[in-house]
Amino acid sequence: MTSEQTTSKSAFWEGYRDCAPFILVAAPFGLMFGVAATELGLSLIQTMTMTVLVIAGAAQFTALILLEEHAPTLIILATALAVNLRMAMYSAALVPYLGKARGRTKLLLAYFNVDQTFGVASVRLPVELQWTVAQRSAYFIGGGLAITPFWILSTYLGAAFGAAIPPEFSLDFAMPICFIAIIAPALRTLPHVLAAVTSVVAALALSWIPFSLGLLIAAAIAMVVGAQAELWLERRKS
Repeated sequence: MTSEQTTSKSAFWEGYRDCAPFILVAAPFGLMFGVAATELGLSLIQTMTMTVLVIAGAAQFTALILLEEHAPTLIILATALAVNLRMAMYSAALVPYLGKARGRTKLLLAYFNVDQTFGVASVRLPVELQWTVAQRSAYFIGGGLAITPFWILSTYLGAAFGAAIPPEFSLDFAMPICFIAIIAPALRTLPHVLAAVTSVVAALALSWIPFSLGLLIAAAIAMVVGAQAELWLERRKS
């Protein structure tokens, strides 16, 4: 379908379709979180409240790990917030395409601004230059509605019935597969690749730091490396 033929409704369903494959990893990811949260002692209400309000699997798992390590509350909150700071970078990258959306629409866009929706939008929106803000917003919201209900439902099933899941049905494959599927298409330039490689190497090298703080340091180092690579390329071009 060409940009001229696209309506807000069709853009919505295109966003839904583009994000739908992530359901295959979001569902076991949610199940795994529900199981882990209840095994750690969280009630069903506490687990579902975290899922609905935080709606960020990486930050939620980080908080669980730190709770299990009996980390101070301040460390748990600061680390979970730092993990979710990537959402601020996502938001900044989406401003040229969604920044002029209406106030109420922005609330929905902010809520659905997760790894999967950003991953597909960062690939699709830059090539749909003729789309209106309404069409772009509909596309993004469609992607969010493809993922979010399954994330919440699967978390509930994991929390409520996780004890019945056989141990041989290992669910921990979901998290790495999900992030590989999101990140791989984004590695289009040398700075992106250098930042990704740096983050992996630094995270492994700093894994000895308590409370998973090495991940935050690795992320900061990777961002610096990526930014410096961008500046180096710009200097070469000029």
